[in-house]
Amino acid sequence: MIRSENDFAQHVDYIHFNPVKHGYIEHAVDWAYSSIHRHIAAGMITRGWGWNCETKPDEYGER
Repeated sequence: MIRSENDFAQHVDYIHFNPVKHGYIEHAVDWAYSSIHRHIAAGMITRGWGWNCETKPDEYGER
């Protein structure tokens, strides 16, 4: 359940970062079918989103 705009943004980040987390790609923009491309086109995030992240193992993990 989405509880707030911030919660929604965290869910979107999780979805964008999930293929990176599981080792399928190196950068979120490398996933051709990701909604990240729409977010970039709309100016909501930059193409380099997540490239310099030093994520903790559970930062984008399931709870």
